[in-house]
Amino acid sequence: MTEEAPAAATGADTPPDRLSNHPKSPFYNEAALERGVGIKFKGEEKTNVAEYCVSENWVRLTVGNKVDRTGAPMTIKVTGEVAPYWRAAK
Repeated sequence: MTEEAPAAATGADTPPDRLSNHPKSPFYNEAALERGVGIKFKGEEKTNVAEYCVSENWVRLTVGNKVDRTGAPMTIKVTGEVAPYWRAAK
């Protein structure tokens, strides 16, 4: 007789450890982005996160409206405490 543990207990309902919003990235996950992932970085909610990694404690933030030579947004990598969460459904 096997019983399945609830999703919250197994950790299956937590956002991915690493996620990117760029489709060419190997860490791009369309399903997670559609569900809505919010990021708290150093205790503040950030809305300009292009990529994050919880295990390595960094986020990549977009810098205004600047773009590189290929048209991708310019980003900076900042280290600190990263806490992803699922946004509430509207």
